[in-house]
Amino acid sequence: MRNIVIEFPKITPIEKQAIELVERKGVGHPDSVCDGIAEAVSRALSVEYIKRFDRILHHNTDQVELIGGEAKPEFGGGKITKPMYLLLGGRATTSIEDEVIPVGEIAINAVEKYMRENFKNLDVDSVEIDQRIGQGSADLRAVFEREGIPRSNDTSFGVGFAPLSTTERLVLETERYINNGLRMKEVGEDVKVMGIRNKESIVLTIACAMVSKYIKDLDHYISLIEEMHSKLVDFAAKITEREVHIDINTGDDYEKGSVYLTITGMSAEQGDDGSVGRGNRANGLITPYRPMSLEATAGKNPVNHVGKIYNLLSNKIAHDIAEEGAEQVYVRIMSQIGKPIDQPLIASVQLIGDKSLESRAKRIVDNWLENITDITQLCVEGKISVF
Repeated sequence: MRNIVIEFPKITPIEKQAIELVERKGVGHPDSVCDGIAEAVSRALSVEYIKRFDRILHHNTDQVELIGGEAKPEFGGGKITKPMYLLLGGRATTSIEDEVIPVGEIAINAVEKYMRENFKNLDVDSVEIDQRIGQGSADLRAVFEREGIPRSNDTSFGVGFAPLSTTERLVLETERYINNGLRMKEVGEDVKVMGIRNKESIVLTIACAMVSKYIKDLDHYISLIEEMHSKLVDFAAKITEREVHIDINTGDDYEKGSVYLTITGMSAEQGDDGSVGRGNRANGLITPYRPMSLEATAGKNPVNHVGKIYNLLSNKIAHDIAEEGAEQVYVRIMSQIGKPIDQPLIASVQLIGDKSLESRAKRIVDNWLENITDITQLCVEGKISVF
């Protein structure tokens, strides 16, 4: 019997609270860059381990630091004067008996591939990449290699909730739209969206790096911001009927000619730094009005590191319970190091909704725990977002 507890506490649903704050750091934000790289390295190592040994070996590549460079962007062009610097840390299995695994080479290749696929204005060859991934500790490798259901790599907890509020969905989808649907080549990948709902009114503050080589002068820049604003107003209207006010690049000073101009579409070119786990949570958002875990999800091994698995699992469980009709669902799952990951110390679910949902909710939790290794497969195949 798994330790699953279902509660129906008296919590005011987020949509009925007066104030709500939500943040999303886009794929080109320095912290998200580090998250994406950490996960790409973990995935590449997992694939290589499976290829060589038919199983994933112990690793955690959730230590990535981005040190920003220096640049002199100008309308129509500019130049990078000091490149970005990436430090890859963490631990991985570097050899099995006499077979050496080229962990460093695999990691650097994964980084370069990820950056080429995601940052179209960045000269990846100019980025300095330093890898210092070392061998993992003997005790954690021993826990990893036990037979049967994987044993927890850590004493940790994961948190998830569902459904997303209108403001949360608006913030998440706005960033995705800018980076995938806006189709403006002048807009870079470094986007941050901050949303505040005050009763029935929503304000989105958007920071968006603009790419200098496509923008001829200040008037052109201003016209692009106006075009983006118009498109975003139309997009927001498809998600909510609430009043939505949108501000873009509020740090600009047109009178002084000071605007958010970059060469690469990334603020990291001019000294903005990044770290794994400092940005979005596993559901892609930063939500101070919701419960969250501070655990970094990206880069941790997808086999037995519950800091990753339980955060992803909690969101899956919450979503499935919400689909059954719950108004609001909060899920918290806690492990103990060395214990089977399908037998958490506690799986706590808080529901706002009809108490007839209790048995269905418990079945959903139990089923996901029974099939917890599905999360591993989703991570290896890149079919689940971790930030």
